[in-house]
Amino acid sequence: MAKVDVYNLAKVKVGSADLADAVFGVEVKEHLFHFVVRAQLAARRSGNHSTKQRAMVAGGGRKPWKQKGTGRARAGSTRSPQFRGGGSVFGPQPRSHAFQVNKKVRRSALRSALSRRAGEAALVVLDGFALPEARTKHFRSFMKAFGFESVLVVLPTMDQAVSLAARNLPGVTVLPVEGLNVYDVLRHKNMAVAQGALAAIVERLGSEVTHG
Repeated sequence: MAKVDVYNLAKVKVGSADLADAVFGVEVKEHLFHFVVRAQLAARRSGNHSTKQRAMVAGGGRKPWKQKGTGRARAGSTRSPQFRGGGSVFGPQPRSHAFQVNKKVRRSALRSALSRRAGEAALVVLDGFALPEARTKHFRSFMKAFGFESVLVVLPTMDQAVSLAARNLPGVTVLPVEGLNVYDVLRHKNMAVAQGALAAIVERLGSEVTHG
């Protein structure tokens, strides 16, 4: 079990913490990253593009010409697909792009992502993340102290002040433990985890390794 230093927001060491091998020291399974991230991004797609079929297009109630005697093909409505302004044939309709990923696969991919950040020494444990007020300058001071340009901050529960202070900074994401995911771990160069969140992460991901 690896031991890491615990810092405050000014990067002053205030203690140490253990990183459970079951969560932060597993074999990194690269092939799971592509599968799980693709599933996450597919679930975010709106899938609301839509085309009108002939029954949905307004107008076209009158038969454009008589059935026989004109030398032209029969036509019942100007809203048929062959007419300009007519309905679409087999056009896209609203749908979900999401596909199912097994829960064990998702958790295994998340353990791999956390283990990668821990192995790269890109994971910092903080004693807490309390800001004096919801101001961007306070969050920027924290980033400057640690030399972060891109960071994922993980808190035990969502803190409104921290979220507001970070929302205007590029390359910064603030998540509660229950929102921790593979995509956000991989797309940020660094992770800053509050000590309370660290215990919750181990409880969430470590029990499956122990009992599963």
